[in-house]
Amino acid sequence: MHYLTVPGYTGSGPDHWQTHLENGHQGFSRVVQRDWDTVDRDRWVARLDEAVRGIDDEVFLIGHSCGSVTIAQWAATRWDSRAVGALLVAPADIEAADALPAIKVQAPLPTTELPMRTHLVASDDDPFLPLDRGRELATTWGSTFEVVPGGGHLATRDGYGRWDHVARLIERLSGNTLESTTGRVPLAQ
Repeated sequence: MHYLTVPGYTGSGPDHWQTHLENGHQGFSRVVQRDWDTVDRDRWVARLDEAVRGIDDEVFLIGHSCGSVTIAQWAATRWDSRAVGALLVAPADIEAADALPAIKVQAPLPTTELPMRTHLVASDDDPFLPLDRGRELATTWGSTFEVVPGGGHLATRDGYGRWDHVARLIERLSGNTLESTTGRVPLAQ
């Protein structure tokens, strides 16, 4: 199985939990967008589609924020059966009236159940995804749902650099044990 991380708006920096997963475990790669600071729904979905179709194995997707939104949009419109599941961490509510203008352009959010197993992780104090909205999205998308108390946006600035819980979640959801790597050169940002 291959694990594909999908960062959101502004990307995932060197101490982000997605980067730690990629650098600390075998079988991970990242979807790389041309411009992390300019959200482009069609280009981001197309790039994810290209990445999935370029892998000759089952794929488990791991998104954060607008990356989770990209996964949901891709699954609703271009899903490929190689993608067997996804972990959607803190999807940003791009449709909220107070959403950042830079991410509103990614709207709309899918309104149907996604064609693969998904697990949505939200925080009870995320400034970009109110808890009730997170529950609503999980129900709409057919995702299992988990709440992290006091986690903010589950990003580096909220204390989520190395995050062992997310690795255990991926193992449980994918049904595979993650193999660690040693001496791997950190990914370029």
